[in-house]
Amino acid sequence: MSALTEHPILLLLVSFAVLCLSAWIGTIGFKRLRTEAASLHEDFAVVQGATLTLLGLIIGFTFSMALTRYDQRKNYEEEEANAIGTEYVRADLLPEADAAKVRALLLSYVEQRVAFYTTRDEQELDAISARTAKLQGALWSAVQGAATAKPTPVMALVVAGMNDVLNSQGYTQSAWLNRIPAGAWSLMGAIAVCATLLVGVGARDGRASRGLLVILPLVLSIAFFLIADIDSPRRGVIHVAPINLHGLSKSLRVQ
Repeated sequence: MSALTEHPILLLLVSFAVLCLSAWIGTIGFKRLRTEAASLHEDFAVVQGATLTLLGLIIGFTFSMALTRYDQRKNYEEEEANAIGTEYVRADLLPEADAAKVRALLLSYVEQRVAFYTTRDEQELDAISARTAKLQGALWSAVQGAATAKPTPVMALVVAGMNDVLNSQGYTQSAWLNRIPAGAWSLMGAIAVCATLLVGVGARDGRASRGLLVILPLVLSIAFFLIADIDSPRRGVIHVAPINLHGLSKSLRVQ
């Protein structure tokens, strides 16, 4: 299931096919159950309505989870840009040689953070992570040396700013790994299959009514696609763009 949620378009196609098949099985394969459903129309309608209502609630809650995670990734991108920009200004408090080194490293660091948000290649992502870790080590060493040589409250301010830069990257990494659990996807998919199966069982005979059975699987598949797309940081249509980091990179290069 996790492989499907990583590819929202594939999830859309697979879920539509599975749910259409479920509705068709309910219409064709459960003749005895269809007869009982017709005789117990009110009771069956209660079960069918309750299942569809439960499915709607679960989809709504899952969408809310995905949207919360998306907003979290956006907020951390903004916090990263603010932390880097603040530390770039605080670099003026360092000795001239150290300040120039820190500024150059921060410029390279911003480029790597922008690349982290924009790349969709897993191999390139590993290389970006390695370069980011190397730059973080160099940045910390640059301020650590100056702070050790001159341990003053001013130097402590510079060190605290660098600590914010490094921490913000860790928070961003955690937010990108925080996804909707595979178990939640599986349960939602199982309830969707049951719901479309019941709709197929309760459908009346006739081509027109059977043709309408496609609508529910289509709507559910689009909902699954939207949830997976928002919850997938690197694939799909909707993803976090490093707008603040792009703006920061341009402003730092102008200075």
